[in-house]
Amino acid sequence: MLTADEGNLAIRLARGALEHAVGKRPMPDLKLTPVFSGKRGVFVTLTRDGDLRGCIGLPYPVMPLGEAITCAARAAALEDPRFPPVGKDELPLIALEVTVLTVPVPLLGEPAERPANVIVGKHGLIVRGMGTSGLLLPQVATEYGWDSTTFLDHTCAKAGLPGRCWKNGNVEFLTFEGQIFSERRGTV
Repeated sequence: MLTADEGNLAIRLARGALEHAVGKRPMPDLKLTPVFSGKRGVFVTLTRDGDLRGCIGLPYPVMPLGEAITCAARAAALEDPRFPPVGKDELPLIALEVTVLTVPVPLLGEPAERPANVIVGKHGLIVRGMGTSGLLLPQVATEYGWDSTTFLDHTCAKAGLPGRCWKNGNVEFLTFEGQIFSERRGTV
């Protein structure tokens, strides 16, 4: 777990990477703690006026957290295929959220038991199978008021899989948890 001060550093690092990538400003010189050297999964979410503007991350711990935050912030701004790249004029309007992930683990139980094993507000979900995959962060189900069944359904849809794919033993579900740090309109 990151401390509140480390969460603040994560937000400042993501903001610096965003402003460097979009506004061509220098990266901030931050004194990162050792936690940023450990490999962690992370997502950076960008919003504008409360609406999603970009969200990209690394669900698995493949690089040091500091590097992962920088990469995810840049990609959320410039490479999310659902949105045009963030423009320099938008920077003051963009709010950031950094979600630091635990390592994903298989969702236990038979397919029919999956809803009972998903804890809304705690678990994020990954579905893999049929040549595709999809991921939804833990906060998504809470923000939309979904129950565990609806959360599973939407994770299937995110992967482009048919509804209720979670009932199928041919798809794998993993859960993870996320520690969320937020910024409002460019201020921590």
